[in-house]
Amino acid sequence: MAVLTSPAPVTATAPQADPPRRRRRWSRIAFHVAVGTAVALWLLPMLWMAVLALSDNEALQRNSQTLVPLGLTFDNVVGELRTSLIPRWFFNSVVVTGITTAGTVLTSALAGYAFGRLHFRFKKPLFVLTLAGLMVPREAMFIPLYLMFATTDQLNSYQALSMPRIALPLGVFIMTQFFKAVPAEMEEAARLDGAGHWRTFFQIMLPLAKPAMAALAIFAFVQSWNDYLWPLVVGTNPQFYTLTVGLAQQQASFEAARSLGDLMARGVLGSLPLVVVFLLFQRHLVRGIALGSGEK
Repeated sequence: MAVLTSPAPVTATAPQADPPRRRRRWSRIAFHVAVGTAVALWLLPMLWMAVLALSDNEALQRNSQTLVPLGLTFDNVVGELRTSLIPRWFFNSVVVTGITTAGTVLTSALAGYAFGRLHFRFKKPLFVLTLAGLMVPREAMFIPLYLMFATTDQLNSYQALSMPRIALPLGVFIMTQFFKAVPAEMEEAARLDGAGHWRTFFQIMLPLAKPAMAALAIFAFVQSWNDYLWPLVVGTNPQFYTLTVGLAQQQASFEAARSLGDLMARGVLGSLPLVVVFLLFQRHLVRGIALGSGEK
């Protein structure tokens, strides 16, 4: 006689997490924690500088280890703008940096197109000679450049402050690598339409090179804005000081160094344009670096 047995009850088991997925999740968490820590360490000095710039000088003499403004005031910033040549130095830096950035991008794009797309005699030796400029220290060229501008009576002028920084070998290399990566079919299509080298460069190549040019422009802007040695050498008139040189000259006085709030206010005024430019154009910078590294 057959015995009927009821099936064993099925118990629901909780799905187990996939070990590789769990490791990936923890890896992402660790990555974000590490990036957040690095960002906090980078922002902390800037935050401290801004807090001290907005604090009262007398309160800072008693305590400067704070991340909260002591006696919130804008007198430090306003006083620097009213009682010094900082507005004039700021204007000089804007003019010099603008000329240098525009000239660097234009000359680097022209040279990069020539080296990357055109064929002419001595192309490779000239390109190697251009890249050799990366190995020459800037200070080694100060004496001949100074003598050149001094003999032509161009010291204390905007052209003397900006022209030596326009020729940037690194910019030529970046633009050359970018133009080499442009498909040849686009240039051949322009040739079939009757376009010459100039028309092809301005109407086809330059629009394509906007990301690389934006990254190069930001790099040239930062380098020119922070430049100190060459403006110090070629600019002897305080009316032609750039902001970096002028702020350094103010640091030489004991009174300027004793007022910590004023000191930090100068630092804020000097670094604020760089922060604004980076925040406005960071997308172009990242895209240009990605394209330059071969990523799509």
